[in-house]
Parts: sequence; structure tokens; C-alpha cells
Amino acid sequence: MIVWPGQPYPLGATYDGLGTNFSVFSEAAERVELCLFDDDGQETRIELSETTALCWHGYIPTVGPGQRYGFRVHGPNDPAWGHRCNPNKLLIDPYAKAIEGQVDWSEAVFPYKFKDHEDWGNNADSAPHMPKSVVVSPWFDWDNDRHPQTPYHETVVYELHVKGFTQRHPEIPEELRGTYAGLSHPAAVDYLANLGVTAIELLPVHQFVHDAHLVDKGLRNYWGYNSIGFLAPHNEYSAGGQRGQQVQEFRQMVKTMHTAGIEVILDVVYNHTAEGNHLGPMLSFKGIDNAAYYRLVDKDRRYYYDTTGTGNSLDMRQSHVLQLIMDSLRYWVTEMHVDGFRFDLAAALARQFHEVDKLSAFFDLIQQDPIVSQVKLIAEPWDLGEGGYQVGNFPPLWSEWNGRYRDTVRDYWRGEHRTLADFAYRFTGSSDLYESDGRRPYASVNFVTAHDGFTLSDLVSYNDKHNEANGEGNRDGESHNRSWNCGAEGPTDDPAVLDLRCRQRRNFLTTMLLSQGIPMILAGDEMGRTQGGNNNAYCQDNEVSWIDWEAMDGPMVVFANRLVQIRRNHPVFHRRRFFQGRPLHGAGVSDIAWLRPDGTEMSDEDWQTGTVTSMGVFMNGEAIHAPGPRGEPVVDESFLVLFNAHYESMKLTLPDSRFGERWIRMVDTADSLSEGDSAKAGEGVEVESRSIVLMRRVG
Repeated sequence: MIVWPGQPYPLGATYDGLGTNFSVFSEAAERVELCLFDDDGQETRIELSETTALCWHGYIPTVGPGQRYGFRVHGPNDPAWGHRCNPNKLLIDPYAKAIEGQVDWSEAVFPYKFKDHEDWGNNADSAPHMPKSVVVSPWFDWDNDRHPQTPYHETVVYELHVKGFTQRHPEIPEELRGTYAGLSHPAAVDYLANLGVTAIELLPVHQFVHDAHLVDKGLRNYWGYNSIGFLAPHNEYSAGGQRGQQVQEFRQMVKTMHTAGIEVILDVVYNHTAEGNHLGPMLSFKGIDNAAYYRLVDKDRRYYYDTTGTGNSLDMRQSHVLQLIMDSLRYWVTEMHVDGFRFDLAAALARQFHEVDKLSAFFDLIQQDPIVSQVKLIAEPWDLGEGGYQVGNFPPLWSEWNGRYRDTVRDYWRGEHRTLADFAYRFTGSSDLYESDGRRPYASVNFVTAHDGFTLSDLVSYNDKHNEANGEGNRDGESHNRSWNCGAEGPTDDPAVLDLRCRQRRNFLTTMLLSQGIPMILAGDEMGRTQGGNNNAYCQDNEVSWIDWEAMDGPMVVFANRLVQIRRNHPVFHRRRFFQGRPLHGAGVSDIAWLRPDGTEMSDEDWQTGTVTSMGVFMNGEAIHAPGPRGEPVVDESFLVLFNAHYESMKLTLPDSRFGERWIRMVDTADSLSEGDSAKAGEGVEVESRSIVLMRRVG
């Protein structure tokens, strides 16, 4: 077979219309073989004899899209020094843009024999048991596709799973369910558009591996936080095939979402890979250049420094690791047109040495990159290492999943004392966490539930987790959930309990969608989706996790849509800047005021009272100090939000006429029939136990 020298960059397999350039980085390698596979699985090995800047490369005319390939790397196999090269192991290209197949977990994919544990003497050929990298076509008809570029403060995120959202949808053809094509189907897109969300945040779609221990139990890695291909869309979500069709199908899904005005944000896992620790398989990085890709224990380089709880951590101190991540991010923006990223366990990406460092090289690269710095960047601001909880500590360019928002709002609505001041901070954008370094309210991604934990229905139905189906004796998953079952554990026929649960769900949705910051809804929460009390359904690729569209709580969906529309239509609920707590634009009252149950403004002593669970907040639509996109003043209506987390109903007095002469009840989470009722300044408004009333000023 003809082999030309080719080029060291771009890395991976690059088809130019006539042939394909292959390039792979390895400082440890002494020889590298490119392995091509035909349709019958027959392997042809080609030595890449050209080396430039530690990249092994070659160009092969006539090789084009659909060609399956892998690498074999010859070099030192000395685990004590961090080297694990073994040419008997077929390796996935770290830059593969498509991957076919899954690991079948034969002993051959491990660098040791099971009976010998760490004896590095397994020379069985792993190729028959390994996925294959695939050459893809770079071309796609994007037509006039444009990024919606929804401003941060107007964003409403909907966290969903490609398969879970579509697998049981009765209007999506069966052959498309669970796929990118299924997510592109009008039934799925129309639902999202009608709900009013502006962005979908997809659980991991980078190519991932189903862990051996799960497969042995008949389970699968449903969530997908086990990446092996950072440029390849996961092949099992493709309806059209795995020889590059997944790339085109993903692109079509993004294009369809953009047409509907919906952004696509990817949940990305750059902190670790599917290769595990020293007892894990050899799939890619471990055999290409183990010491260059992974953080190893300094005093014994056989072992992996792990801050992720997965067995390994990618080494953010290494230039080629940073290059891989940045190349991946740019590829997904420029070639796949995604609109942003949510970084899993992002604190691990900032560990240059031991501590989490917000001045690390990773953040520097993001900051200066002209492409990646311009999309939405969201951090999960913690990892499992020491000092890993970093909520509020990411650089100004970033937004963060606000774990303190989740915890505080859960505590407030289950009646925990001493949450009032913290609740006020969370409701108004968490200025205590984000304002000091110049960030805005949209630095806070506000959520009550996410994929990891209870669904909203389960949050109000279970005191305890019920993860028996995971096969770990109910030991996995968080035990302290800040949940409350409203009087009965799990399913019940008690109408009083069911009524309270529905009210609590409305309370959580209302609180979140009226809070300053970016709200994030977990897919299905607005429908009443349950996981039967499982708060760690990472391995439940079945009805436990998939949305049951035929069990949809229609009235709750309508309620959620109303809230989204109220938020969208009223800038006072999605301000660009924090409240000042003082009069603005000549207004006689402050831009925000917190009110006692008697209608007077709270004092410093009130904030220190640990038992207050009922209060009002005035939000002044005439005192929004940030201008609109063309410099115009932003003027809105004014609102009162009346909170009562007490177990008894309370009469909250409306403030004096300086705040408004007359008010109309716009939303009531306990009594929808009372919506439309009006009251005058100084009058009492009945707020049912554990409920919210939203009132709009009309005079």
C-alpha cells in the first residue's frame, strides 16, 4: 500500500477528498503501526515511519470515509516508570471523529492476565475485541445554520439524555427512538419549543464505554461519564449506522435545534477516561503514552493520582493533554456547531499540582481562545479530591452549577430553620458568591434537581434513596438528600399527601424560574417523572430512567410553561446585574425589598431570626439599572412574591402604597382558582401552607 509522508497536524484521521492523513502523538513510542480493517475484519498493518514533533504520521491515497482503523504502539513497557506500551493491543485514536463498536471485555483488552493481576505479560491480540476508529467525511450541508446566541440572562436550560428523552415517545418512530435522529423529530423539538426552554444540555455524547462490572451484572453505563473518544459522537445514539453516520446525524440534530431557536450544550468529561486505574483495560491513551496523558503518583508511577473517583485523572500539566482538550472543544464548536459546554468535575481540570488553581493553564487557554471563549461555559465546580468544592471560585468567564442554591432551596421548602438569609442570596443570584470578582447573576446556574440524584417527584416522595436495582446493596448514591416525602414513603393513595407533593413540586419550579440566574430544569420534572426513589440511576438504561410520556402530568407541564413565559416576558426576573437594594432612576422605593409578614421591611434582626419561614419580596420593574441590547432603558412591571414554607396558612399583609396601590394574584401554587383575585395596599392576602403567591402591581 502506498504511504506518503503526510503531515503531523491535524492529529487524527483527516480526509481531504483524495486520501487520508493519519497522525498520532506519542513521546514514548519507538515504532507506531497504523492498522486498517476491511469489512471482514482482516487487518493490514502499515508502519508510520515519519515523526515530527513527537507525532507519528503518514498519508494514504484512496483511503476515505468509512475506513476502520486503530494504532499499535511499540515502546517501553515499564509500569514502575509509568510506561505501558504493548503492540499486541489495538488502540483507539484519541482524535477519532467516529468509533464503531463497543469493548467486549475479553481478557485480551487488559495488559495483564486476570490470574496474575499486575503481571504485565498478557500478549493476546485485543483487536477482535476492540472498537475501531473510523475515517469520516468532513462535509455537511449546514445551509444557513446560525447559533441562536441566547443571552446568558435569558437562558433556560433543560438537561436531558438523548436516549432517555426519546426512547418511549409514542410519536417518534420506533427505529428513531433513543437516537440523535429521534431528538430531531418534530415531536421532540416541538415539545421543547412549546415548553419555552432556550437550551438543551445533553448528558455525555462523547464516545463512552460501558464498564465491565456493569456489563457483568446485566447493566450499562447509562449516563455516559466514561469517555474514550473526545471528538466522536457516541455511536449507540445513531439510527443510521456507526461508520460515520453518527457524525452527520448529530450535525442534523444540532441544525434542527437551531432552526427552532434552541441551543445545544454538551456535558463533557475531560477529567478522566474509561481506562480506569492500573488494573483497568488498555484501550487508547494508556498504550499510546501513559505517562504523558495521565496524572501518576509521584513516588510510584505504577499507580494513578485520582481526584475523580474513577481510577484515573488526565494530567492537566501536560501540554498534549491540554492540546487534546482544546482541539476537542474547538472541533465541537466549529465542525459540530454546538453552543456551549458543561464541564463535569471541573475542579479536576484546574489541578496543576495538588490544589485547585483558578489561574491554571486550562483556564488560561480557555480565556485566550477566540472560539471556545465565545460559547457558553458552565462548570460543575467540584471534584472528589481534597479542597475540591469550589462553588463561586471559577474565573469571570464561567457560569457554575450552584450546589448551594440546590441545598438551600431544598432546605427552605422542607421547613429547615436558619435558611432565610441564605435563601435570599440564592433567590437574588448569589451575589455573595459571584459579585466580588465582577461576575453577574447568570454566573449561577440554579437547579433543584439534576441527573445525579432524585427527580423532582422523588424529591417530594422519598426520605431515603432506594437504589437496590443498582446491585450495590443500596450503598451507592447520596444518603443526605435534603428531601421530604410529605408524610408517606413512595407511592401512596392518600389524597392529602398527593396534593402536598404536587404543591411542593410547583413551589420548587416557581422558586427556580423566578430566581435571578440561569434556571436548569431536569428533563421530565415538569411531567412528574419518577425513578422509584433511585437517586443514582447511572446504570439504569431502562424504564427506570427513560421518560414515560404516557404518564405525563399534563397540568404540571402547563404550569411549568406558564412560569417559563412569565420569566421570559418580564426582565425583572432575569436581570443582567445584581440588585442594589436602593432606589434607582428616581424611584421612591428600592429595586428590591424584603418584607415581614406584616408588610413592613425586614430589619437586621429579622435576618438573624432562625425560625422565619414566611416573607414577601418586592421586585421593582421600574428600577432595572442595566440597559437593553441597544442601550435603551429596561422598564418592567413590578411584582410581589409571597413565600410561606410554614405548615399552616398565613395572612401576609401587602406593603403600603409606596410599593403599589393595587395588586392582582397572578400565580398561586396552592389554589389556582384564586388567580385573578386582587387586593389593595395594606390588605391581608391568605397564603396557604407551603405555597407561593405571585402578585403583579396594577395600580
